[in-house]
Amino acid sequence: MNPVVLTAALTGPIATKADHPGLPTTPEEIAAAATAAYHAGAAVAHVHLRDEQGRPTADLKIAQRVLDLIKDQSPILIQLSTGVGLDVPYTEREKLVELRPQFATLNPCTMSFGVGEFRNPPQGVRRLAARMKELGVKAELEIYDSGHADFCNVLLNEGLLVEPLQFSIVMGVRGGMSATPENLLHTLRKLPPGAVWQAIAIGKANLELTAIAIAMGANARTGLEDTLLLRKGELAPDNAALVKRLADVCKALERPVATVSQTQDILSQRSNTVRL
Repeated sequence: MNPVVLTAALTGPIATKADHPGLPTTPEEIAAAATAAYHAGAAVAHVHLRDEQGRPTADLKIAQRVLDLIKDQSPILIQLSTGVGLDVPYTEREKLVELRPQFATLNPCTMSFGVGEFRNPPQGVRRLAARMKELGVKAELEIYDSGHADFCNVLLNEGLLVEPLQFSIVMGVRGGMSATPENLLHTLRKLPPGAVWQAIAIGKANLELTAIAIAMGANARTGLEDTLLLRKGELAPDNAALVKRLADVCKALERPVATVSQTQDILSQRSNTVRL
């Protein structure tokens, strides 16, 4: 079986230390969490940034500090989130790619997100996609509903995306698709041939849906951005514990966990996953 790329979503834009005292928010905490996740099996660190008050930020100085600290501590690959937070203007969010991370997220569509609005204006998305292509920053396409995949195909046809496309199918956010196997299968049918994909399930469905994705031959993500619980009623000690849990699932399904070197290859080659 092909190796599984495990991504650790360390912080996210929503939870606070009041929700989980171990949530990493400072540059030093985020870097330490990335290092621990790497040693637990993660090859990619999905990075959100927080300011000194713990609020989501696209501050370039903070971003550079986080990137430098992570690189100093481990070889884990860094995927910088341009989603940032619901209250951060798009024009600030898109500047993050000027730091030239190897990977960054690209959210294709505006949507309701919990009690807020996640703004991704079409022309802004096109502008950001073009800039990422120009800088050589690999886009991870975060889609929260099946129609988002359709717009990604439009961007591909417009020459704004570089194949193989890399998708994260996000389920369980209020305002997007619910976390069900049916929604996962429906969305997969909309991906272009050769796409690389992973499942992201928010909250209580995190383990079940990521396990299904692993069994189907895909990659998977976990971390305190996606779930605060290790099991019902029990907070996860940290991001590393969630990564280890998912690595154990890979082992049980007889799929090896991808190394950083293998991940570089997997994310740059077209997938041979069977089409549905």
